[in-house]
Amino acid sequence: MNWAVLLQNVLVTVHLRQILCYGSVRISVPEEQEAGVRVGSIGSMFPPLYQLLTQFYLRVDQGTGDVYTTDNRMDREDLCPDQPQAGECIVPHDAIVGPEAELVKFMVVVEDINDHAPHFDNTEIHLSVSEDVAVGTSFLLDDQAEDRDMGRNGRLQYHLEGAGGFFSVTEEEDDEVAIFFLVVRQGLDREKQDLHEMTLVATDCGFNPLSATATLFIKVTDMNDNCPKFTLDSTQKVVITADTPRDTVVARVRATDLDLGPNAAITYSLSPKVSEWARELFSLDSHTGLISLKGDLRDRHSGSVSDRGEEVVLKVLASGPHCPPADTQVTVSLLPAPYQKNGIKIRFIAEHQNQMIVLQENQPPTVLALLELPGDTSSVRGSSYLSIEGEVPFSLSLQNGKYLLSTSKPLDYEMKSEYHVSVVMRGGVGEPTAQGFPRREIQVRVVDVNDNAPQFLQSHYLIDIEENNPPGASLLKVRAQDVDSGQNGQVTYKLGRPSHTAAAIALYRIDQNTGQLTVSVPLDREQQDVHRLTVVARDNGSPPLESSVMVTITVLDQNDNAPVFLTPHFIFFIPENIPPLAQVGKVGVSDVDAGLNGEVEVRVVNSSVGPFVIDNAQGTLRCMADVDREKQDRYELELFATDNGRPSPLTSIARVTVFIEDVNDNQPQVILPSSNLSCLTISTETTMGTMVTKIYAIDKDSGLNSEITYTIAAREPPGTSPSSHHPGDSSSSPFQLDPRSGNVTLAQRLMGKDLGMHHLFIVVSDGGKPAPLHTTVWVNLLVNNTLEPCHLDTMPRSLPYTLAQTPSETPSEMPVCDRHAQLILLLGLGMMVASLCLFLVTVVLYMKQRKRSRGEQQQRGVHEENHIPLRIPERYYSEL
Repeated sequence: MNWAVLLQNVLVTVHLRQILCYGSVRISVPEEQEAGVRVGSIGSMFPPLYQLLTQFYLRVDQGTGDVYTTDNRMDREDLCPDQPQAGECIVPHDAIVGPEAELVKFMVVVEDINDHAPHFDNTEIHLSVSEDVAVGTSFLLDDQAEDRDMGRNGRLQYHLEGAGGFFSVTEEEDDEVAIFFLVVRQGLDREKQDLHEMTLVATDCGFNPLSATATLFIKVTDMNDNCPKFTLDSTQKVVITADTPRDTVVARVRATDLDLGPNAAITYSLSPKVSEWARELFSLDSHTGLISLKGDLRDRHSGSVSDRGEEVVLKVLASGPHCPPADTQVTVSLLPAPYQKNGIKIRFIAEHQNQMIVLQENQPPTVLALLELPGDTSSVRGSSYLSIEGEVPFSLSLQNGKYLLSTSKPLDYEMKSEYHVSVVMRGGVGEPTAQGFPRREIQVRVVDVNDNAPQFLQSHYLIDIEENNPPGASLLKVRAQDVDSGQNGQVTYKLGRPSHTAAAIALYRIDQNTGQLTVSVPLDREQQDVHRLTVVARDNGSPPLESSVMVTITVLDQNDNAPVFLTPHFIFFIPENIPPLAQVGKVGVSDVDAGLNGEVEVRVVNSSVGPFVIDNAQGTLRCMADVDREKQDRYELELFATDNGRPSPLTSIARVTVFIEDVNDNQPQVILPSSNLSCLTISTETTMGTMVTKIYAIDKDSGLNSEITYTIAAREPPGTSPSSHHPGDSSSSPFQLDPRSGNVTLAQRLMGKDLGMHHLFIVVSDGGKPAPLHTTVWVNLLVNNTLEPCHLDTMPRSLPYTLAQTPSETPSEMPVCDRHAQLILLLGLGMMVASLCLFLVTVVLYMKQRKRSRGEQQQRGVHEENHIPLRIPERYYSEL
């Protein structure tokens, strides 16, 4: 024989077996399982005993091969961090199995659960979209969320909240990879809304989906889609006199373009229809729109300006890039110079219109006009002076014989919009002179500038609203005031970015003119119970000013959520010897409502099927009485949960299955032989190896507790006595017992010395832990030359007293006490004498019984099994 080839074949066989075992034994374990959960078994593939080499995540029952989880939870994402989404997370395990301690491998597949929510790297995503983008245009979303789970749990879906119908998210497949795009659904107009703020929600596809949000800011960039415009009231009429100095600003035109930057650039020009004489008199600044007097009207007074005056019409054009010009009209009335006899002569320095000085508010002290005393004589000027009458924010300063009229402090339009400054000429001592020179009144109009932001009437708005409100429900009206005038004082409202969540802005709308705040969708308190909004009030000044106020909206609860059990089907395992009032397991139930609406009470609907009640204080199921697996091995319960909501409570149901685990509380019951007095005749011609009888017992327990073994505790061949025969000695008995099947077979050829009655004392034991239970029975076999029936009238009595008369005990309960040694010796001697007498009586009875007919056989004193007491001495225990 080629031993090398044989060894190679053996190794190949062992290797193939390990490969087959590795591929055929798969245990699937959902991740994050609690300790003690049974996840599978290797008992069906390999014989006992079982031991895992590594028991960090799993442990195995040495007897059954059942695999359980340990305190160390398995996290698929940590165990297989590089595993692709479609792959399995496999953790190989090694086990030692069987009586030969064979090393085998098996696979543990860690199944994914939805335990990770999606995650955005950036909580804010900024995009720019041109306002002329076509509807249906899509943009790739680069900032996508990630989910560490696999399969459906890791597949993401996106949607937008608060997009107002302008945008949506679509999904496309590219090489089995999902790509998401932002799609424009409505036309954009930067001039109406330059920034769109919405919430991008990423939700996984798990059974209980998890989600994450990021705020998406879409800035609408400007296109040149607006042209300059004049307002309807932009036409002006101004009056100037012939003595108006050069470079005096006569008027100013102003057009607007809603675009931004270069797209909003406006160029002013005079229409080609304006006369040459008008062009010589007036100039127009192409950037500011200021119209100034550039000619000297006094030089042209005799020929151009009549005593009745003249009008010059200036048509002004406002042009923008690639736009047709807009136009307006300024009419300038030219009047002769006023007669200044015996009056105060005034020359305006600041901007003025129709003999009225025009000055913007908040200007620092500014020179407005130059005033001169009348007359040419030095005597008049030397004895007179000018002063301002009344308390006004103006002053006069004498310089080179002339007076400069100036503001003494910045003027505030909101305090006073127009002043009438009275300038009076007085004498040298401060009294009016005899000439009676008239006073001169100068009008000063203060032009408003946008220097005041709108102010809300309240510093903080609070409002409560019940959830599940109808869409469009009104909440409150905010109001802000702006003390500026005209466009500077016109206030519009909008929603600013919320303080806590960007998603809230999608739920609310505000009327930009009235400040009426409404909720556009039904609110859900369970998703968010408090919403904080920022309302912005903005004026129409240039540049605009704004202020903000906080609005806190508290969502009140309604009973709109039924109680929810942790699982629709609870499964518990309890031993059948569980004490009363013991806890069976936790019954998790919750209600996301608040207050009484969220208080839940659970009860067992079909409480009549088993002794189980709900402890609502602890949230547990308890067993109120004893249970017996042999009578009922499981209980199916129905749980009914109800909240205390008003006006009507909500309910839910769940199932509970309680499995009763077996404990070793039943002794084996011997079915065959039916009695300790049963007797069977064996012919001397019976061949060796023949099964002559069978012992059959059952155990109502299950598992190891019901596995039965049979042992011959004592033997009594014919013609022996207790003093001459060891009960456990099998050398003198021709019968042997199979410990598993209970078959009694003939172990050797029957000879003349074997004739007679053979008594076998059988101990029937179960495999219960920690201590087995026992039952005993006599097997009586008569070896005879003929097959005449045999019977017994009394139970054999040739055993030692400790086997025949003491109560049955398990091996773990056998007393070993030296102080009773003498008593046992005396009892043994007494039994020897009694046995000798009994033997003689038995021989006589035996001879009589052979002469009786078969019809006269009687069987008296039938004793049921389990009634034969057994106390196995310590010297016999090692043989069991």
